[in-house]
Amino acid sequence: MSDTPDILCIGSVLWDIIGRCATPMVAGNDMPGRITRIPGGVALNIAMTLARLGLRPALLSVVGQDVEGTALLAECARLGLDTSHVTRAGDLPTDVYMAIEAPNGLIAAIADAHSLESAGDRILTPLTRGPLGSPQAPYAGMIALDGNLTAALLADIAQSPAFAAADLRIAPASPGKALRLDPFVRQGRGTLYVNLEEAGLLCGARFANATEAAQRLVAVGAQRALVTDGAGACCDADGNEAFTDSPPAVTLRRVTGAGDTFMAAHIVAERGGAARPDALHHALRAAADFVSGETP
Repeated sequence: MSDTPDILCIGSVLWDIIGRCATPMVAGNDMPGRITRIPGGVALNIAMTLARLGLRPALLSVVGQDVEGTALLAECARLGLDTSHVTRAGDLPTDVYMAIEAPNGLIAAIADAHSLESAGDRILTPLTRGPLGSPQAPYAGMIALDGNLTAALLADIAQSPAFAAADLRIAPASPGKALRLDPFVRQGRGTLYVNLEEAGLLCGARFANATEAAQRLVAVGAQRALVTDGAGACCDADGNEAFTDSPPAVTLRRVTGAGDTFMAAHIVAERGGAARPDALHHALRAAADFVSGETP
């Protein structure tokens, strides 16, 4: 693997425990289904898709010096990911995410990313004190950043000189963490990848569609925003233009990781020189293939 990654993926690297049922569910149901354990976390999901699409991503995160952490890093290496900058913490366990999904969508989920939060800025050492960069010589490549970091650390990143030259691509991780991205909106830093609910939380408003939401995010300070709305239309807006496209209709077979797949596919398309409407269309197609089970 090259010593120079194509992109850095910063945030959650953990095990996903996903329970899937073949019939629709509501809260409180006890149903038969399948339970799997797979590598996950927003940063790792993005990195896995980037690698599958031909890029060389490097991870900045934390895993424990436990059996789970060792197995997770081994799986990352097998998938072609650069884990040389991942922090191994002897005082913290490897994080985990648990979700229940059904044909009618995500029923419930809990993200235990406490180790990532506890590690704090330790995971950023390769960017702040080398070998990837420093405040005096900031990293100038692309960074995919997820909102599982603490609000305080994300606020620091939004104005840190070590990140000033980077092309930041930012995802909130979940609606419950959407407000952690507010510093990037106020600083006009980076490209935000959010869903309609997350856009509403950041703007303190309710939106009828993704176009309205993306344009409002830009109006309140965001440099650029891509807003998705499930099976509805998606919008990519900045201060000059707005592009809208709709995903193809597919049968929903899985949910967790769909937004991460959209973001990664969009990044790959733009790195490859695709025009913004084409990149948006490509990302929506990739996300549709993912939720329908057509891609790994």
